[in-house]
Amino acid sequence: MRLKYAFIKQQAADYSIRRLCLALKVHPSGYYAWLSEPQSVRAKDDQRLLGLIKHSWLESGGIYGYRKIHDDLREVGEDCGRHRVARLMRLEGLRSQTGYRRRPGRYGGKPAVASPNLLKRQFDVVEPNKVWVTDITYIRTYEGWLYLAVVLDLFSRQVVGWSMKSQMTSDLAIDALLMAVWKRKPKQEVMIHSDQGSQYSSSDWRSFLKANNLVASMSRRGNCHDNAVAESFFQLLKRERIKRKIYTTRQDARSDVFDYIEMFYNSKRRHGFNNQLSPVEFEKRYAMSFQGV
Repeated sequence: MRLKYAFIKQQAADYSIRRLCLALKVHPSGYYAWLSEPQSVRAKDDQRLLGLIKHSWLESGGIYGYRKIHDDLREVGEDCGRHRVARLMRLEGLRSQTGYRRRPGRYGGKPAVASPNLLKRQFDVVEPNKVWVTDITYIRTYEGWLYLAVVLDLFSRQVVGWSMKSQMTSDLAIDALLMAVWKRKPKQEVMIHSDQGSQYSSSDWRSFLKANNLVASMSRRGNCHDNAVAESFFQLLKRERIKRKIYTTRQDARSDVFDYIEMFYNSKRRHGFNNQLSPVEFEKRYAMSFQGV
């Protein structure tokens, strides 16, 4: 009787399904096929693609948006559109790290010695070691402030020199520039552009420039846009790394900033100015273009 009851129940269920399929103008065979394989080929491919998207997003530290992740996927041979990547990221709740606003207020001070603005916002440079820009920012830790000075090559936006100290002295700026000179070993005169901070107007700074065939250029007073490339790098650093961390000691901050600059930004992070190539890769391809001639 139990078997007979189960058979009748199954028949009744089949009958109601057929009526439902008829009402919806769906063939019953399609319904049973869906029961055996509910996900379409497209849905399965979306799941596979989403795994690659998550891997790229996590590898970037959770900062990449759909454009840079799409470039990563294309680089490994995936044939997909940007809008598909954006849709999958939106459904999964994956977002790029967005900026933050600077607090209103008055910035800058009166310099001891000012150099003319030779750069004049000409940020597009056609070869490396022609123009470097430099600036200083600060990082909060439980031990107190940690100050970071960087030197960037305008050609590729690569950080070619950096220095971190607990005090914002002229040595902080000079050590970053010393690293840049030691790493790049420029054979021609290099313009070094900065703001009008006291570190960049000191006698030690000017003596170092003169001894290493460097020409000083300074932003106009209170005009941060004259040094926009350095400001942009600091915004990226704080948005993509510093604002996401709490540093117990200055050494923790030093290690994390070193990791960001050398292990991610210079060597891996895609830069829109470099046709979505990292600064190191951009300079490498520039050098290879001359070898092929």
